[in-house]
Amino acid sequence: MAFLDNIQVDLFKGKLTSDLILLGKIYKSKKRDFLNLSVDHSLVEYYLKEGWEIERTLKTKTNLKIAKTHSKKFEDDVWCQFYELGYRTLNYDEHFELPFGKNPEDKKQIDVIAIDKETIIIVECKSSLKPQSAPSYKDEFDLLSIRLDGFRKSLSQAFGENLKTKYIFATRNLRIDSESVDMIRFRKTNSFHYSDNIYSYVNNLIKCYKNAAHYQFLGLIFKNQLISNDRLEIPAIEGDMGGKKYYMFSIQPSLLLKMGFILHRTKTNEEDMPNYQRLLVPSRLNGITKFIDDGGYFPNSIIINFSQNKHNLEFHPSTNNNISSAKYGNLKIPNAYAIAYIIDGQHRLYGYANSKYINSNTIPVLAFKDLQPEEQLKIFVDINENQKAVSPSLRTMLREDLFWNSNRTDSRLAALRSSIIRELSESSFSPLYNKIETGADPALLTVPPFEKAIMESGLLPKAKGNKYIEGTLSNALYDTNNHDHNSEMNNSKKRIVQFIELCYEFAEKNYSDIYNRDKYFILSNRGTYAYITLVGSINKYLCENGVVSIKTSSKERFEKCEKYLTVLMEAIRLLNKEEEDKILRIQGQGAEKDWLYFFQEKINDRLPEFTTKELIEWKERQDVGLQDKGRTYGVAIEKKMKSLILNNLKILFKENWDLEIGSIKRKCSDEADKEIEKQYKETGIRPKIDWTEMFMIYDYKKIITDFWTKMPSESVDGFKNFHDLFSIDIGEKFNSTAERTKWISKFNSYRNVWAHEGSKERTLNKDEVMFLEKIYLHFYND
Repeated sequence: MAFLDNIQVDLFKGKLTSDLILLGKIYKSKKRDFLNLSVDHSLVEYYLKEGWEIERTLKTKTNLKIAKTHSKKFEDDVWCQFYELGYRTLNYDEHFELPFGKNPEDKKQIDVIAIDKETIIIVECKSSLKPQSAPSYKDEFDLLSIRLDGFRKSLSQAFGENLKTKYIFATRNLRIDSESVDMIRFRKTNSFHYSDNIYSYVNNLIKCYKNAAHYQFLGLIFKNQLISNDRLEIPAIEGDMGGKKYYMFSIQPSLLLKMGFILHRTKTNEEDMPNYQRLLVPSRLNGITKFIDDGGYFPNSIIINFSQNKHNLEFHPSTNNNISSAKYGNLKIPNAYAIAYIIDGQHRLYGYANSKYINSNTIPVLAFKDLQPEEQLKIFVDINENQKAVSPSLRTMLREDLFWNSNRTDSRLAALRSSIIRELSESSFSPLYNKIETGADPALLTVPPFEKAIMESGLLPKAKGNKYIEGTLSNALYDTNNHDHNSEMNNSKKRIVQFIELCYEFAEKNYSDIYNRDKYFILSNRGTYAYITLVGSINKYLCENGVVSIKTSSKERFEKCEKYLTVLMEAIRLLNKEEEDKILRIQGQGAEKDWLYFFQEKINDRLPEFTTKELIEWKERQDVGLQDKGRTYGVAIEKKMKSLILNNLKILFKENWDLEIGSIKRKCSDEADKEIEKQYKETGIRPKIDWTEMFMIYDYKKIITDFWTKMPSESVDGFKNFHDLFSIDIGEKFNSTAERTKWISKFNSYRNVWAHEGSKERTLNKDEVMFLEKIYLHFYND
């Protein structure tokens, strides 16, 4: 007996269309951000009051437009996405109602319904104008199971029983706790939550894979579900390699495309860890398809892993071989979606998706069975380790999967840093949700500044090999006394993630003008490093003063930090245009450090008790008077060194003094000639430059050490040899010649400050100026 009468079936089928011309027109309309309307001129005033705008005035009509509401825009975006995925039977307006019972009132409005030869997708859309926590969907999901059963019966009656049906609950800007009662109830219905991440991921699939995106999409929403009950039976060889069982066989691309699934490094696939693949390059994919269609082929195997699930492989050997342990036979493969993870060869496989040979060619496959996730990842990394296409962000994020259980302490800490960054980006409750580019998903911020900031913030200890680095333990939010590494790593991640999230949430809620400004002090790569490292330095200051400890809750830790962050934010708000531009213009490798010290300085100005060793040194390096003093000492020291050295050489060797340092003279003469030529070409005037003007500090050091204890052949009153003149104790070992002249190398490292006065790359701190003063007094007090 039919579930519905024919009138009910015809009624909802009448709201669907497969007309390609009509679908194309609807697609164009839904892709627009505005609703369009053409009205008589007499009605224009009425519509303007309702918020419409004039787009174009014609002879008899006026074309109007109005921005779509967020809910309408989201429904249209989802509809367009299914059209782009290749679905060609869809609802043509938003008033589609699907019966789930025989009574006339037993029907529900469905936002999108999409049908192809294999599947029916039912989509309900919920959205918010701005990101926020989702309301309760208890009423929505309580009856979902009953409604879905009715939906399937209605659709089976209308389109046959062979089509697979999937209900999708699509959301935009709604944060839903995946462990909430609502979502647990939802998952029991075998439905699919289409989050912001999923929507973005499918858009990227369409962009990169074009028509081939349909296969990955089906694997995503129907993962592990049978395509048919009939197993695929394929001739194969079974063997063992590295203690792992594998199978070699050939298969049509059309079959492997449905069974295969690529673990792209996106937030969408975060449940399948590790996920490591990059999205395809569209131009490369098109090139591969053309190569195949022109008769090309790939002789190497695609490497896959049949995942552990309810559908098992069966191998039936037909012969035994005394020469080899490998066996020939038939491999029975479940005909199910997404049961084979593509470890290597996704370009080759998806190149067949739009090829005329998709059903007629066969491709070689090397298939493992039930590889652990870490083993899949290792194979991928081993194959791709020398490929530049693996981005720095992806390499950093893969450390979590590679090293979480490492025997090395420094490797585990690297994994922990990656895990913290992933949690900050992928937790729907994080202010940084979707803002960090942790894999294939494009985002506002990149991973390296987070990695560097967490490493240098003091929130985690540092280690080399299995030894923690001294001085990095006392203020870290990691309990090194807990020898259950997995437990402590998870505990530490929770502490740090919660603390950082609270600090960002503070900025987002209270200083949105600063937080939301593009490439400004918080949401930028330079700002990322500065803000997180600042937070770490505040935590360190509070730990050292006994205000907080590792046992302090994240909330209380943030509350103790809040006044310092408030001072910073208020100071940023009060920046004048000149000061703001000066900071924002800082570029280069040291920019992030300068931003950090700028943040710390603003807090220190208002709360002088807060300071750090690094801030003190930075402020010294900005002190113009201190720099001038150091420059004066340096110039005088170098002048004195030259004078003493030349004087001693002339006493020791008389008129042959220059021949004793012949190699140095030749080098300096060459440099002098080059400089003369350069200045002549620039000015047209030939300058006079003596070769002795081209001495470098390391030339002085060589002369001093070569003639260290040399005395003149005849007694000279008051003569001091190089040992007596240039031995200076700088508070370190003071025995050998190398130790007595070590000050020269240190002095040379400061020389850029006065030798290249326009350079901003090197300045002096107070200790360095005191060192120069000591050397200066050695020469000028004697």
